[in-house]
Amino acid sequence: MHSIIYIAIASFILGFSALSSALELSPHCPPAMRLDDSGHCKLHSRYQSYASLYDKGVGGLKTGLPPWRDGFTAQQIDLGRLLFFDPLLSSNQEVSCSTCHDPALGFSDGRQKSVGVAGKPIARSAPSLWNVTFMQRLLWDGSKRTLEEQMLGPLYSPVEMGTTPEKLLESLQSNEAYTALFHEAFGTPSPTLTDLYSALTAFQSSLISLNSRYDLYAHGVADALNAREIDGLNVFRSFVARCAECHTPPTFSNQQIAVLGVPERDGDPLDIGAQATTGDASQRAGFRVPSLRNSALTAPYMHGGNFDTLRETVAFYTGGRGHAVPEGEDLKLHWHIWNPELTERELDDIVLFLNALTDQSFLPDIPNELPSGLPPGRAIAPQARVHSRIVVGDLDHE
Repeated sequence: MHSIIYIAIASFILGFSALSSALELSPHCPPAMRLDDSGHCKLHSRYQSYASLYDKGVGGLKTGLPPWRDGFTAQQIDLGRLLFFDPLLSSNQEVSCSTCHDPALGFSDGRQKSVGVAGKPIARSAPSLWNVTFMQRLLWDGSKRTLEEQMLGPLYSPVEMGTTPEKLLESLQSNEAYTALFHEAFGTPSPTLTDLYSALTAFQSSLISLNSRYDLYAHGVADALNAREIDGLNVFRSFVARCAECHTPPTFSNQQIAVLGVPERDGDPLDIGAQATTGDASQRAGFRVPSLRNSALTAPYMHGGNFDTLRETVAFYTGGRGHAVPEGEDLKLHWHIWNPELTERELDDIVLFLNALTDQSFLPDIPNELPSGLPPGRAIAPQARVHSRIVVGDLDHE
């Protein structure tokens, strides 16, 4: 009996060794990037040829991009991809970055509030990571300025991934496959936390989504949007709806903190948002303006999954200034929050336009095998699912 067990264990070890030795990092840049003469991956987008009006106003359809992160090697990006999906990074080896940022759900998790190693909802929902490379403010409260700084929260929070720097480093350094891959990507003899943060930053910076039907339209393909979607775009950019003044093309976020007066769900207490980190009372219940790209895939919406559908979310803005502010609260609402009195048709058209911002053509490959031997982490039993198919009037869109 013992000999059978030993044979089984030996077979597993040999099989894992073969798996580990077979893992190689890709020498190719992700499709949104090009390899430069120094061997680094650089962003490649038509928007780079347009003048940027970042922080200078709404801008036109061909507004250029805000600053971004790039310049990593293809091997560093690919190592970050493996790490992003690997539950080895969590204390219970069951939660990975991709558990809350699932590619199938627009790099969110379909929940009102995300769930970590403790098995209980955390304070807020998981924002999408598409185009996070263009964001100078991170997290819902805008309190972090770099991806390296931001990731320390989920990695080491006891309710998110729950690990410690010491445990994480030991897990990586004791893994023969990761030791070899870190050496290939960074030239170091064994994994370091600094290189871990760099690899995860490299991968997240490669998640570029700038090839939607809207983008074709913006670059001059007149029939890329249908008549209703163009109507929605025109309402979106109008000085009645004023959506584009906060959700500025082409990233569809001005990255500012905005106080909207959104109602909390299920009787939850008011989330004071940015005030908790800045101490500024004018930012009470203020949150970073998110990008609207791929928003059709990331339901539910707002900081706490406050609305189930895009239609509900859009309708909130025409409900009247301050209509959902809790009694006794004196929130300093953003001046764009007023009474636009949009019609039902206009609201429907905005939703149709937002669906035209969907683009996952450059989705990264989900690894079939990981250096840890664990299965890639994915979103589990989300409370709300993707609302990508909408029916408005006689239009049926996927």
